[in-house]
Amino acid sequence: MPAVDKLLLEEALLDSPQTRSLLSVFEEDAGTLTDYTNQLLQTMQRVYGAQNEMCLATQQLSSQLLAYEKQNFALGKGDEEVISTLQYFADVVSELNVLHTELAKQLADSMVLPLIQFREKDLTEVSTLKDLFLLASNEHDLSMAKYSRLPKKRENEKLKSEIAKEVAGARRKQHLSSLQYYCALNALQYRKRTAMLDPILGYTEGQIAFLKKGYEMFSKKMDGFLASVSRMMQRIRGELDAEAEAMRITQQELLSGSDAIYTPDYDVSSPVINRNLIQKAGYLNMRSKTGLVTTTWERLYFFTQGGNLMCQHRGEVAGGLIQDLDNCSVMAVDCEDRRYCFQITSPNGKSSLILQAEGKREYEEWICAINNISRQIYLSDNPEAVAIRLNQTAQQAVTPITSFDRKLENIPQSLNSESVMQTVSESESLPVQASREPELEQLIAPGTPIQFDIVLPASEFQDQNRGNRRTNPFGESDDKLDRSADEGLLLQQVFVVRFLGSMAVKSDRTNQVIFEAMRQVLAARAIHNIFRMTESHLMVTSKSLRLIDPQTQVVRISFDLEHITQFAAHLENKRLVGFVVCTAEASGDESLSAYVLESNTEGEKVCT
Repeated sequence: MPAVDKLLLEEALLDSPQTRSLLSVFEEDAGTLTDYTNQLLQTMQRVYGAQNEMCLATQQLSSQLLAYEKQNFALGKGDEEVISTLQYFADVVSELNVLHTELAKQLADSMVLPLIQFREKDLTEVSTLKDLFLLASNEHDLSMAKYSRLPKKRENEKLKSEIAKEVAGARRKQHLSSLQYYCALNALQYRKRTAMLDPILGYTEGQIAFLKKGYEMFSKKMDGFLASVSRMMQRIRGELDAEAEAMRITQQELLSGSDAIYTPDYDVSSPVINRNLIQKAGYLNMRSKTGLVTTTWERLYFFTQGGNLMCQHRGEVAGGLIQDLDNCSVMAVDCEDRRYCFQITSPNGKSSLILQAEGKREYEEWICAINNISRQIYLSDNPEAVAIRLNQTAQQAVTPITSFDRKLENIPQSLNSESVMQTVSESESLPVQASREPELEQLIAPGTPIQFDIVLPASEFQDQNRGNRRTNPFGESDDKLDRSADEGLLLQQVFVVRFLGSMAVKSDRTNQVIFEAMRQVLAARAIHNIFRMTESHLMVTSKSLRLIDPQTQVVRISFDLEHITQFAAHLENKRLVGFVVCTAEASGDESLSAYVLESNTEGEKVCT
């Protein structure tokens, strides 16, 4: 007999939309079976009660048996033997239509009672387990919503522990109810076969045993057939017992695991993060605007498919496209005092999506997976190997300093979070040929630290703001004599830029050193998930180049143009610009440093 469709108990804990969709098919099948069972039972009761109308009742029974083939069962696989058997029985019942003999006791015991037991026991059990499963699922959703609203910085550890225990209890309760519900639905696929065959088998045997004429008429040709039907039912019952035992063992194995799997973010202290993912799936909270200032969060199932991010609600057969990930950017964000939030921004920066992960490991892996997909690694022949190689190469190429995390709170948040991850993917195509690897070491020493932020020294800040007058960073003064003295500074232009990083270099003879510095700075930011950038105003005058704080107008750093020995814009990412500065040391030697910026305008304009 063909295999019976069944629900996988291993998928009960994840409770994915695919599992819910398959579950709805089983529920539809159970509903159809319930309707058909009620109809069949009514017909058999009429046979039992309508003794004086036996001919009409048996004729209707024959028709009802033939109707089983026309039932639109969602899971009709493996019913061919049942259908053919019922068709044969329908022919027998039509021939027995001429025998109007009372079969009250035998019909009540062997025909009506088994079907009533099937309906009252098996079908009612499935309905009850369904209600318990839905109740447990709703409780789990409520507890997860409460857990997701825990504050990020001012959280109460006792409250967090209580809510985490509540989530674990609700999740365990849902897992147990779903396992019981799945087992009942799987067993129903076997029981419905015996439930359909057992009553009509008893009816036929009762007819032959009770009626001598029926026995004389049908015994010779029915004995072998009834024996084969009995053997088929025994085989189905054996398969049911084996499947029930296998499901029981699987259920015990699934429930014997650690309770930590029910607790969200259980591995927060030491998560095992896979940074080479090129596809990812799981539940996330999505932020949506419901008004001018109001927002809502909805827990949905997300998965990646090629270069697309898909979203799927429970009960939906398939997911829908929610974001094209090619060349997009992903960055960690602080949103409504929630933990583990990140933002996906389209390449043109016009649309963005804010999501919240359940735990730290999911949060990190989603960011890494989207970053890998945005580079279009999935289009290669072996995407996993490419992702591993790129991450290993980037880790070996850089050794970033750790002061950025300590100083991050003192740096104003970027007003424009453009696509850092897109820049990383574009930096893969920097004009550095493999044959020139020895020259790269001559440009930048391996292991050179990278500075990701500009921190203004306290003494310099005091010097710029000492007294009642504040120094104007644009070189202007209220004194007319000062205006005439700084007349040369009026030839100036201001650009909005973001500081990406700086590092020491060994040579300034070629602009290749700028391109290599760009590659290492961007690779370091991608590896260490550093996505926030300091926005500044870059003022270029006829004498100097200054980076100015847009809020306080304080000059963060200033260079004389005569000390800038190289400058260039990226050949492909037009908004990247860099320059090399030569600085005199106290010892009398000169040091070279490369600075990398991202401009709102094309880098060529800054160079010009």
